Amino acid sequence: MAKANVQYLCSECGWSGSKWYGKCPECGQWGTVDEFHESRPAAARRSGGAVAGGGAVRGAGRGVHTQAAAVAQSAAVPITEVGTDDVTRIPTGFCEFDRVLGGGIVPGSVVLIAGEPGIGKSTLLLETAGNIARAHAAAGGKVLYMSGEESQGQVRLRATRIDAVEPNLLLAATTDLATVLGLIERERPTLAIVDSAQTIVSQDVDGISGGSTQVREVASALIDVAKTLDVPVLLVGHVTKDGSIAGPRTLEHLVDVVCQFEGDSETALRMLRAVKNRFGPTDEVGCFDMSGEGIEEVTDPAGLFLSSVDGTGPGAGGSADGMPAPVEGTCVTFTLDGHRSLPIEIQSLVTDSVLPTPRRAVNGVDSNRIAMLVAVLYRHGHVNLLGNDLYISTIAGGLAKEPACDLAIVGALASAAKHASIPRTVCAIGEISLTGQVRPVPRLEYRLREAARLGFTTAVVPRLRKRLEIPGLTIVQVSTLKSALGVML
Repeated sequence: MAKANVQYLCSECGWSGSKWYGKCPECGQWGTVDEFHESRPAAARRSGGAVAGGGAVRGAGRGVHTQAAAVAQSAAVPITEVGTDDVTRIPTGFCEFDRVLGGGIVPGSVVLIAGEPGIGKSTLLLETAGNIARAHAAAGGKVLYMSGEESQGQVRLRATRIDAVEPNLLLAATTDLATVLGLIERERPTLAIVDSAQTIVSQDVDGISGGSTQVREVASALIDVAKTLDVPVLLVGHVTKDGSIAGPRTLEHLVDVVCQFEGDSETALRMLRAVKNRFGPTDEVGCFDMSGEGIEEVTDPAGLFLSSVDGTGPGAGGSADGMPAPVEGTCVTFTLDGHRSLPIEIQSLVTDSVLPTPRRAVNGVDSNRIAMLVAVLYRHGHVNLLGNDLYISTIAGGLAKEPACDLAIVGALASAAKHASIPRTVCAIGEISLTGQVRPVPRLEYRLREAARLGFTTAVVPRLRKRLEIPGLTIVQVSTLKSALGVML
């Protein structure tokens, strides 16, 4: 009979000890230390016992090796003798997903996809499963999708809606860890998807489903079987109310890749970011568009964050070069998200205030920074907005909280106050200090090249330390806020 070991575990940071504390000694959170009983594996199972079904399932008795094999696997070798052959990655069918992962899914890796409820995690992975199943159908490859949240019929309905129905896409609905590991052992799929880590339960340890003990046990077992069989596993993870991944912090340390699937429930835009990646960069971001037919990748997100160009042209109120007609109170800037430069349109509305304290309503920008920029605009730009109601917003849920957006924000405010529009072919990039100076921003060249690609002809930027030439783009260098407003308006 297994011997129970009573310990106390923090659900936030994963700290464990033999004594209960009201406040976790590691992370300082109150009420997160709970008692759990973790059963120690029997000696027979650790040495490789038999399992049900007439075979050795590596997940049920993890570490099923003879002593000689264990010694051989752990033998140290000189680093010069270690091979450096490139691993063949598995394309997901989404260029955006592949770039975030570093070029595709590495065989034997465990990727954790976390996000808010209803953000589209299951839809993204089911569509990815359909793409990989379709690509490996001729070679006889299988994709195994195991859901602990939905039945097989529910998964089939969603797969039909997003066109992910393939004969070699296998569905299973289970919450038992031994069953999950047994299916992976038997099928040896090209890709295994577990949805989700918080719904799978191991019978070898105590604890409720989704608890710290269970999540850690499930993750350890899946990682072991993935490395042993060289089967990549995509693991869905829930998040807590503060946005962090549910379960112990060790879950993020155990897996190879941690991705955050983010987005605003009011918009269709979804962002996939790599928080941790052992096989690629962590500063990449993938853009997706959520619709009723599934998730579509957005290879060029410029149109999402800029005003619509529908109806442009000389006869439709637009310009002859295809740009929309200029509108007062708008200015375009470029932000950096990883290696990608995204255009963000700042829109502002200035009205006379009838309140004792003028109203400041913002969306997508930092309200504290708006207060500072209004004061700088009054002191150094000679534009008095202290007594007006100000409304500043971005388009399609874009974020303009980077200091490099300062110049575009004050340009939009000054444009709305003076009723003078900024040409649609002009963009502004720069940080504004309290002294009214326009300061340099990091990686300006990436932003300017993206501006030139999208058809902008003039860029108002800070003074450059070295000469920079972008074909088709006129770079106007300014050093003060007053001179920048003179160029834009």
